[in-house]
Amino acid sequence: MNMKQIAELAGVSVATVSKVIHHYSDISPETRVKVLEVMKQTGYIPAHTAKTLAAQKAKVIGVIFAGKRNVDFAHPFFAEVLNAFQKQMGLLGYDLLFLNHEMPGWSDGDYLARCRQYPVDGCLIVTGQEVEPTIRALDQSEIPCIGVDIPLSGRSSGYVMSDNYKMSFKAVEHFYLLGYRDLGYIGSEQESEISNLRERGYRDALDSFGLQVTEDWFVNGENFFEASGYSAMCRMLQAGQVPRAIFAASDLLAIGAMRALREHRLSVPEDFALIGCDDIEACKYITPSLTTIRQNKEKLGRLAASLLYDLIHNQSVTSSVVVEPELAVRESCGSAQ
Repeated sequence: MNMKQIAELAGVSVATVSKVIHHYSDISPETRVKVLEVMKQTGYIPAHTAKTLAAQKAKVIGVIFAGKRNVDFAHPFFAEVLNAFQKQMGLLGYDLLFLNHEMPGWSDGDYLARCRQYPVDGCLIVTGQEVEPTIRALDQSEIPCIGVDIPLSGRSSGYVMSDNYKMSFKAVEHFYLLGYRDLGYIGSEQESEISNLRERGYRDALDSFGLQVTEDWFVNGENFFEASGYSAMCRMLQAGQVPRAIFAASDLLAIGAMRALREHRLSVPEDFALIGCDDIEACKYITPSLTTIRQNKEKLGRLAASLLYDLIHNQSVTSSVVVEPELAVRESCGSAQ
């Protein structure tokens, strides 16, 4: 139904229907009752009222994979976090809406404008590389946002992440207790809080245990994926003298490094000890199985959902949580003795 049809059924003009809808006072009580009765019988809802009701009952959370070189559903760590997040949000009565960076006509995604357009009750922002300025605009807006592995600072924002600095300390401590003293590191060139924290933690841990920092043994790949780990390990091997133990800043980097070592006829853990980071599902099934620093992905996802729910309902006491990592010991680290 539209206003023209309502006017015809009530026997009045379209202007009169509009005045009834907008509560004008120059309409007689009889005419007002007649128009409202037709609206009631036909189930007609004015457009502005429909939009208000939609906004009040949206119960939708926007999900954004941030960054021009962003992560996606194929990333095993974020896939597990997102799965836990969507389950928890479902229990809280919310659906998810994924916002695409490659949306034609929207500069850098223009996430704030699109979140207001739909509208969404809040947003989950998953970090990638080269985060767009429009992400920062969304963070600083009135829309509640929770970041995963991306610190947000807006008045209605927060974040969850593992203690990335402590992860590196746990790796160095484990190597040290096994008798390794020549330690290397494979990281990522990407400029991100996560990458910086893990490398800085590793360097500080080496210093804390009185171990030498050898710059040739710090090699970065392009990103956190397997191909980068493979190429980084190849470059380290080609440089000549190599460490006995390597911490890779992601499990995928470690898996790539393991493939490079195998192609160079070197064995893990006999020739090299290797520790990854994240504890993705594949760690259990590769040969040898990968010792890694475990992030509690289920907990991260559920915390992100609960914190965002509280932000939406103005109930949040704390909007940022750092989760303790754990060491998962498997076969890729043997004793150095």
